[in-house]
Amino acid sequence: MVQRQFPRPVEVFELMRFKRPQLNARTRRLESALTIEDLRAIAKRRTPRAAFDYTDGAAEGELSLARARQAFKDIEFHPHVLRDVAHVDTSATVFGGPSALPFGIAPTGFTRLMQTEGETAGAGAAGAAGIPFTLSTLGTTSIETVKEANPAGRNWFQLYVMNKREISYALVERAAKAGFDTLFFTVDTPVAGARLRDKRNGFSIPPQLSLRTIANAIPRPWWWYDFLTTPKLEFASLSATGGTVGELLDAAMDPTISYEDLRVIREMWPGKLAVKGVQTVEDARKLADFGVDGIVLSNHGGRQLDRAPIPFHLLPSVVREVGADVEVSVDTGIMNGADIVACVALGARFTFIGRAYLYGLMAGGRPGVDKAIQILSDQIIRTMKLLGTHSLEELNPGHVTQLTRLAPIAR
Repeated sequence: MVQRQFPRPVEVFELMRFKRPQLNARTRRLESALTIEDLRAIAKRRTPRAAFDYTDGAAEGELSLARARQAFKDIEFHPHVLRDVAHVDTSATVFGGPSALPFGIAPTGFTRLMQTEGETAGAGAAGAAGIPFTLSTLGTTSIETVKEANPAGRNWFQLYVMNKREISYALVERAAKAGFDTLFFTVDTPVAGARLRDKRNGFSIPPQLSLRTIANAIPRPWWWYDFLTTPKLEFASLSATGGTVGELLDAAMDPTISYEDLRVIREMWPGKLAVKGVQTVEDARKLADFGVDGIVLSNHGGRQLDRAPIPFHLLPSVVREVGADVEVSVDTGIMNGADIVACVALGARFTFIGRAYLYGLMAGGRPGVDKAIQILSDQIIRTMKLLGTHSLEELNPGHVTQLTRLAPIAR
């Protein structure tokens, strides 16, 4: 028989603690987020459909994005046991400099439309975390303002070679003058991908409002307040070049881009040069022979060619082919620190987050970006400890098996 007694308050309170109420609404909702998916859910509640879908969506049927995310789910880790992992080192050296974590913030366009702090929040959070921040040609904060937001950290610039080449050349010079140390020459946008969510939502700068988009935005007055009471939304680095938003977008996609353009930019740029948007082993080899410092395996987050190769699947083959000659990085589909650990184990020098950072931004501005970085950092550290590794250098292909879901038909 179990002996029963009246509860003793002293004993009860030894076993229970009441959580102190959090009165700040933003802090409260961010504290509830344990994963990037949680931040996504908060962002979706707080952001009008057009802005959220621009971040969340991809091209055509969005197969490339779905497959990229599935590829990270379809892995098996192989941990080692009985190792002292009280402390792990997550620091990396990439493009000639340090990063406290093996990921940086990827370039994103239209960012201030997601949440008014935009790239300033991303750059500031990156600087505080000791990781690099990458500004897009189509960013809504200028090169110089990003430098002010992250004065002591590493700032990188993503370049679209525009059909008016002098515009791109001027951006290269400005980024160099502002102390940006790495340039990402983007090669997967000869034309714009068919982003169907954006077409249906009338997404643009300025927004093309309809009764549907207005009705969706009405329950989110905080977004309208930010939109209407902050500086004009524009492509900040291109604001002095003239032309409408549509004309600038058209100019950023040039089907004539070639290796000659890469040669010109290589001669102009004083820092490290990486090529972003590589999707075949053959192109990786050709670029390595050309003499670039790095390549980024990327299908543009699934936003250009749908059914494009999965960068994570391509990674081992590219590393075997050119890993001794150039630094290989990966983006597209990363939503968990374990995804990043798997990339490093298979030979990636570095990784990039785009949507994961923007979900945090939409969920809570600068603190939301800090939260996204912290979530990924905690996941990286925990995964490394559970694998029995002390540093990124100890990660190797033996730690990861890529499970097969899609396999080519034999010819």
